[in-house]
Amino acid sequence: MAKNPTSSGGKAASAASSAASARGTKAASGVLKLPGMADVIADAVQAADSRDTGPADPASFSKLLERLTAVHGGFPPVYEQTFVSPFITTLQGLGEAKFKQILKQDPNREGAAGLLFDIAQAVLQHGEGYLKPSTRAFQEFISDLYDGFLSAADRRGVKEPDLGVVPPLAKWGSPDFGPYTWPVDATASFKVQAGVVNMPPANATAGLVSWAALGHETAGHDILHADTGLQDELAQALAASQAKLGHGLSEYWSERIDETASDVMGILNLGPAAGIGLIVYFRALSQTYGGDGKLRSDGPANDPHPADIVRGYLAAEVVAQLKFKGAAVWAKTIAAETDKDRGTIRLAGQTLTPTLARKSARLVAQTLVSHKAQALENHALGEIQNWADADEAILQAARLAMRHDTPLPPTPLGHTLYAAHLVSAAVVEALTVAPGKGKTVAELQARLIQDLNVLHDQNPSWGPLFVVHPGDLRRDFFVPAEWRAARAKQTQGA
Repeated sequence: MAKNPTSSGGKAASAASSAASARGTKAASGVLKLPGMADVIADAVQAADSRDTGPADPASFSKLLERLTAVHGGFPPVYEQTFVSPFITTLQGLGEAKFKQILKQDPNREGAAGLLFDIAQAVLQHGEGYLKPSTRAFQEFISDLYDGFLSAADRRGVKEPDLGVVPPLAKWGSPDFGPYTWPVDATASFKVQAGVVNMPPANATAGLVSWAALGHETAGHDILHADTGLQDELAQALAASQAKLGHGLSEYWSERIDETASDVMGILNLGPAAGIGLIVYFRALSQTYGGDGKLRSDGPANDPHPADIVRGYLAAEVVAQLKFKGAAVWAKTIAAETDKDRGTIRLAGQTLTPTLARKSARLVAQTLVSHKAQALENHALGEIQNWADADEAILQAARLAMRHDTPLPPTPLGHTLYAAHLVSAAVVEALTVAPGKGKTVAELQARLIQDLNVLHDQNPSWGPLFVVHPGDLRRDFFVPAEWRAARAKQTQGA
């Protein structure tokens, strides 16, 4: 997450110290206590049980064009020129007959028609003010995640992505599919130059932990699809890393590169909250769909996702490589939670011992975090993004503000509060504070929406200028941050 790579090396020690009381406590086993787990799962189950589908898709061609045209002028320049105008022009070029043909060919709305309506809903929901505070918060979060991997400040020495550079638009709908994304190589079918990220409408006010899952969708899928050849290169590296382990693991992981790398990239951007969030979310979904409320230990050959149990181990191993002092404790905690749910591990028909499964996940994590990809000009994903001590300090300070209903504190000089810090703070606070001793999950989500709206008000991409990545609007200082801080103190004391 540290978006100022030259100054993220733990310079926020004072903030970390002041927030020490907000941290979770460790049990005798050395893992963090998570007394809020049951409440967070219940909150996620409540949201997943909702049948709210959001606004109906406008099946009338003329009415759809009328509504799109009406909101066209209300978007900032970057989205007007790369998203709204190209989509309207494409629909006009199709005409009503071809529009109806697309709908007829895809009656279940899982292909071209589903994509068409999701793009349309993204425009209409923003333009017409659907669930406005939550939509703005949702947009701010996914914009931040995208900016974290694609802004010039983070991609120093790495070329601009080959495809999408504009953050996706947020939309609500399709509760049966949960969070998902249409990457930019899909939306390009309608000449749109950005992706679309969906969440079920219930998550606007409930299901806090599902927000952490967006790291997988936006910092993962959308960005993997923005650099031509990156997926294939990472898949080959994964296959090579597993070659000596046998059991078909080379093929298993490389064939699931999209989902696997997306997990890794979400954790690099959000920190351990994304890792523990996956486990909590999978447990909630298992309950919702009639399961036993545990991670699945079986990964069928026809499932493009790795089995839940090895995704838990992978999360632990990625967290172990993060650059903050609490990484080892969080990694151990995530691994321990994964172990609680472990059954007989079968991946594509191959039975694995827990030791082999953990070793395989460790190699996957090391490869995807550290592999210097030619598609990234010989840089690694872990070099572009990581979670540093400064990020952890900002998270802890945000937790205290959320708990005590106080304003968000200023960040140390040289560092910035980002949406990812706020989402991670809310999730960690909900999990590590005992019920009755802090805010409820619903109260934390309401505060999160409020704080994200404050950031959205300050986001230049949603202002009058054509700004693709807010992270590009930064100064390159000659004078070190420590010297500037000292001068500021002198000025204040004068």
